[in-house]
Amino acid sequence: MKAGKKAAGGAKKAPPKVAKADWKEGFKKKTVGVSDMTLLTTISNESINDNLKKRWTTGEIYTYIGGVLISVNPFRDLGIYTEEVLDRYRGKNRLEVPPHVFSIAESAYYNMNAYHENQCVIISGESGAGKTEAAKRIMQYVAAVSGGDNSSIQEIKDMVLATNPLLESFGCAKTLRNNNSSRHGKYLEIMFNAQGEPVGAQITNYLLEKGRVVGQIENERNFHIFYQFTKAASAAQKEAFGLQGPEAYAYTSVSNCLDVPGIDDHEDFAGTLQAMNIIGLSAQEQNDIFRMLAIILWLGNIQFDEADDGNSQVSDQGVTEFIAYLLEVDPSAVLKAMTIRVMETQRGGRRGSIYDVPLNQTQATAGRDALAKAIYNNLFEWIVSRINVSMKPRGATSHIIGILDIFGFEIFEDNSFEQLCINYVNEKLQQIFIELTLKTEQEEYVREQIKWTPIKYFNNKIVCDLIEEKRPPGIFAALNDACATAHADSSAADNSFMQRSSGLASNPHFEARGAQFLVRHYAGDVMYNISGMTDKNKDSLIKDLLDLIGSSSNHFLQSLFPDRPDPNSKKRPPTAGDRIKASAGALVDNLMKAQPSYIRTIKPNQNRSGSEYDEKAILHQIKYLGLQENIRVRRAGFAYRNTFEKMVERFYLLSPNTSYAGEYTWSGDPKSGCAKILQDTGIAKDEWQMGVTKAFIKNPETLFALETMRDRYWHNMAARIQRAYRNYMRYKHECARRIQRFWKNNKESIVYAQIREAGHAVLAQRKERRRFSLLSYRRFHGDYLDINGKSALGDELASAAGIGSDPVTFSSRCQLLVSKMGRSSKPSPRFIVVTKKAVHILVVANQNGVAVTTLERKIPIVTIKSIGMSSLRDDWITLNAGISEEGDPLLHTYFKTELASNLVKLSSGSIVVNIGPTVDYAKKKEKRAQIKFVKDEMVKKDDTYKSHTVHVASGEPASSVSRPPAKRKAGVVRPITSGKLLKAGGPSKPSASRPKPTPKPLPGSNRPAAAAVPAPAPAPKPKPSAPVQAVSSVASSIGAKARVPPPPPRAVAPPSPPPPEPEVEMYRAKYAFEGQEGEMSLTKDDLVEVLEKDDNGWWLVKRGALEGWAPHNYLELAPPKPKAAAVPPPPPRPAKAVPTPAASSVAANVNAKPVSVFPGMAAANGTAAPWKKAAATPSGDSSPAGSRPGSTIGAKVPPPIAAKKPAPPPVAAKPGKPPIPSASRPTPAPVSGGSVKQPGAPGQMDLAAALARRAQRMQDDG
Repeated sequence: MKAGKKAAGGAKKAPPKVAKADWKEGFKKKTVGVSDMTLLTTISNESINDNLKKRWTTGEIYTYIGGVLISVNPFRDLGIYTEEVLDRYRGKNRLEVPPHVFSIAESAYYNMNAYHENQCVIISGESGAGKTEAAKRIMQYVAAVSGGDNSSIQEIKDMVLATNPLLESFGCAKTLRNNNSSRHGKYLEIMFNAQGEPVGAQITNYLLEKGRVVGQIENERNFHIFYQFTKAASAAQKEAFGLQGPEAYAYTSVSNCLDVPGIDDHEDFAGTLQAMNIIGLSAQEQNDIFRMLAIILWLGNIQFDEADDGNSQVSDQGVTEFIAYLLEVDPSAVLKAMTIRVMETQRGGRRGSIYDVPLNQTQATAGRDALAKAIYNNLFEWIVSRINVSMKPRGATSHIIGILDIFGFEIFEDNSFEQLCINYVNEKLQQIFIELTLKTEQEEYVREQIKWTPIKYFNNKIVCDLIEEKRPPGIFAALNDACATAHADSSAADNSFMQRSSGLASNPHFEARGAQFLVRHYAGDVMYNISGMTDKNKDSLIKDLLDLIGSSSNHFLQSLFPDRPDPNSKKRPPTAGDRIKASAGALVDNLMKAQPSYIRTIKPNQNRSGSEYDEKAILHQIKYLGLQENIRVRRAGFAYRNTFEKMVERFYLLSPNTSYAGEYTWSGDPKSGCAKILQDTGIAKDEWQMGVTKAFIKNPETLFALETMRDRYWHNMAARIQRAYRNYMRYKHECARRIQRFWKNNKESIVYAQIREAGHAVLAQRKERRRFSLLSYRRFHGDYLDINGKSALGDELASAAGIGSDPVTFSSRCQLLVSKMGRSSKPSPRFIVVTKKAVHILVVANQNGVAVTTLERKIPIVTIKSIGMSSLRDDWITLNAGISEEGDPLLHTYFKTELASNLVKLSSGSIVVNIGPTVDYAKKKEKRAQIKFVKDEMVKKDDTYKSHTVHVASGEPASSVSRPPAKRKAGVVRPITSGKLLKAGGPSKPSASRPKPTPKPLPGSNRPAAAAVPAPAPAPKPKPSAPVQAVSSVASSIGAKARVPPPPPRAVAPPSPPPPEPEVEMYRAKYAFEGQEGEMSLTKDDLVEVLEKDDNGWWLVKRGALEGWAPHNYLELAPPKPKAAAVPPPPPRPAKAVPTPAASSVAANVNAKPVSVFPGMAAANGTAAPWKKAAATPSGDSSPAGSRPGSTIGAKVPPPIAAKKPAPPPVAAKPGKPPIPSASRPTPAPVSGGSVKQPGAPGQMDLAAALARRAQRMQDDG
């Protein structure tokens, strides 16, 4: 039997079959492992690792833990971010499609629009795990789905996407672990209006690793922009800034890594320049940025020698002179700032003596590097603030989606202050994750008195306190104290910090080890070197270098250092630790104000290999990310919770007891109203709990089903309105057709009349008119040669004029007055073509016997100053353009008025129309001429030209206007109320209905209730017809083993006697299923006996002598038919003889027999949905797990259900420039320690319609 065929002769005709592509969308690829690890049979770190390995090996890099996305970096292109893939996730909830970063972006966007709450996506993981890529893909998705045809909105989208290549160039670098490692953190906030369209954005920057500017470890690189700039700069830039290759500069060559496989610095530099243009950086701003980069590169090439007195001296003063040129300062000032420090003594708060203290080599090198780092850091901050200025909101902001892309946890051989700050921020992010997913959730369950099994977890607050607390002092506080007490000598400050750090030993996560200390982070133990930490924490330039910058005549350089410390201030300036702590606190505050989504990234190996899966390294990441605890909390907890008021406001439509015709009618408190809604929708009691102030829903499938029912409510209401107003709509449509018919006959005339009136306004009653120009049907067509219509002549003219795709606003034939040597001027045929930019005059010439059309002259519209015409009826017009060799063109055309009007419009009214008895024009360059116009009634047609005189007959008065249109012949008026337009007798009278309840305001809402309408007299309550009523009736009737009363008997033949009832419970196949080996193939409506119900979603069934496994969500319980005696066919049995038990709206019975309330949906753990579970214990007969087929039906989520039929669920001014110094590569000692789906979207499961059909079928069966 084929799928869709009837199983019995008396069955009703099945609804149309849904195309396979609809319900199999997103499930074409066989799933490996489980896509949601809450479905794992064994919850352990090893089983999580094994599942991730299976999926990563087959290219499935994304896996869920409830709503948390786990991403394992593939280190190869999988082709999963195309437009086609993106469209598959548009408008879909996460259960309908496989795990993907696009699904997280869709959920955040949908929730923002549906629930009007700010959203944020927190991406965490170690360096090289793919955080930056995930952030880029989220921005790609939001830009694609957020709509908005406004050019301003599209501009914002382009800017948001352009920030990626720009900030990657300036903020990312090649490290040992990652070729494109983010060496800074950023929090991008995209601002949306009430329609969900992006109207602005803002970036917050966190902790740029500026130490990388002056030194990197072996085989790492400086920031990408330095290699892009030195390799791909233009010739002008190389000349202006003395640029050479990256191998010529110490800051880019000290690590011996100039090129990176897979990175094209030339191509990336072009992308950086394009991004700058999109952001709106001017050419001067870009030039200033590149000047700063050149200053930094040349600063690195300042080398110091030791003089005889032991002090430092500059090896090559040519380098300092060129740097002075770039800085726009005096060369001697640079030389002094590099080698001498000015010291000032004070006595009793008064200024004392000033001394010049020479610097040794180490001190001079440190000062040089500090200047380079400060310039780059402030330049990066300026770029971020400039981006924010360009992306400032263009309208009112309603909601925000934030995307956090921040540096990952780092453990190196040499860890210093930078790693401490980076790991501290990651600790704060882990703390947020714990607060929101573990600690806060469990505390909420206790507060709301929800039954709950507590889950043990590690709270890393003790580590955060170790670093950031003031009392008792933490690491940052100890660093600040050491800097304040021993500020003159960095080594003394380090020793002071070493002594103070010993006081932290009481914290179990801290261990002092001499010149090092150990911190036990959540992600592992990290050993930090104390040497140089205090200097990095002070993070300030000495006064001499600030004075050098202040003496510069470059305003851009000075703008990078706006805040200079006050030497007389007693207040300690903020340290780097203070700043990162304040930034992290502000970040946490912003994230806590939004609803978070999480992406946890995992790095599969340290070699960036697309085939190596390092199980040990990944197991460590699984442990410190707390994935096991996350799974346990997710399985034991509730997927959704909201206040009673919010729940009632969202879903009150789903219960007839709380709504009527879209109005809220519940008179009780919000809590009882919420409970009533959940009861009337047939949700099983173990699927939800009522807390003190909130309702909790266990599985996301239940929430999705409620959203679907809510959407179906409006569809049903729309259907009622359509039925009630069908006759009215026929009348309205006929009226509309008549209005359209009239409009189609007149709309073009109206448009042409408006254009023609504009022509009259241009002439302003100063010129006599031709009679034919005033005819009522005279239309200003504009393109008389049909160039826009791609005619043969039009294509030839467009090609000759070279207008490309520019639209033509006017074209016609004309005559051009041509002057020849020794002869009088003579009109010659031409073509004139006008576009939005220029006027083109074309001529046809004979070349070798072939007529060839060529462009004779092109006049840009911006150069046309005025138009000259006479006050008589003639057709001459001159275009007075700028001074040129050809002079001004004098044209003869019948469409002069239209041409003048067109040019005035294109120039926005800047062209002056001069009308007088004569026309002055430039015959040639610096030679003007004048045409006289004479009335001559002997001229019968048009006008005649001879010897600078035009003879023309009299025309219509200058005050003439166009003739009114001729009256049309009256047509036959057909009456609308006759024929087939309306049914005879008109619409029927409304039938009696239940009394209309009084609308009430929603809980928590200040809006007044709608005015009450007097209700009609009470009438007998009709049988429930809405889907929600059907759900309640079905659940209650099955729980009581009763039948819904059938409709009144009709005069039809009774159905044939039913077949004998089976002795055991039988199940009917809802859909066709093609089984494999060990599985039972089913056709629709097959009856089978269930022998065993396994918790993994497969049931052992028997049909005849055949046994096999079948998916449980393909089966539904076949309700037993009541045995009735044979009834003679005629006459039909009286209605009073049929027992009619009263139907009452009750809560769903948990102990009732299984019923498919949400057809096609499987529970999140792969077992039967809780509301489908029977109270009886399954048969004790069981088979070993190994005998079940190796399919993954239990791990898959059912697909969407179409709007007509439920589809089967799936189985599975500057100083002169000095000469550029030779930039041979210096050889300094290497520097160590480098740094919202909308409801009802296509593909949504049509649950409510399925419920209604099922209730109706049970009524008919009864």
